Amino acid sequence: MKTTDKILIIDLEATCWDDRPPRGQESEIIEIGVCIMDRKTGKISQNEGILVKPQYSKVSPFCTKLTSITQQMLDDDGILLEDALDILREDYDAENLTWASYGNYDLSMLKRQTEKLRVDYPLSDDHINVKTLFAQLHPIRKSVGMDRALKELKFPLEGTHHRGVDDVKNIAKILHWCLQR
Repeated sequence: MKTTDKILIIDLEATCWDDRPPRGQESEIIEIGVCIMDRKTGKISQNEGILVKPQYSKVSPFCTKLTSITQQMLDDDGILLEDALDILREDYDAENLTWASYGNYDLSMLKRQTEKLRVDYPLSDDHINVKTLFAQLHPIRKSVGMDRALKELKFPLEGTHHRGVDDVKNIAKILHWCLQR
């Protein structure tokens, strides 16, 4: 693990459907939730949700119900994934910081999308899987979702679940608890 006191936390939201994707559509990133957490204090800074315009899919009603993100929001305020990745590099020093996510979904989704678009992967190789770490350190000793982990720790769920901008703050609380063990 890199020795900096800062950890970058990432949570992705992606297009999704209650069944299989419609013909010609595929799951792709629509929000990159990001924040910086101070390893020692747990204090969060630079928290934002970067909305990303999907190139090969549309936001389904199911996806909006789950995430609160609408196609209109992405049409109005979304940017291309390549531009969002530049923000991670330039504003968050993403290539140099240890980064964390809850589970491996974010890691694999980001790798898959950067390969498909033939753009450089923006994050360091130093990744913390908070879901696995929590399972190793908490007495229930099994892998649970973020919401359940918060309940186990008696931490409130902040914001809207399945919104990256909010979920990163919740992941930070769990990660900070883990790092204190």
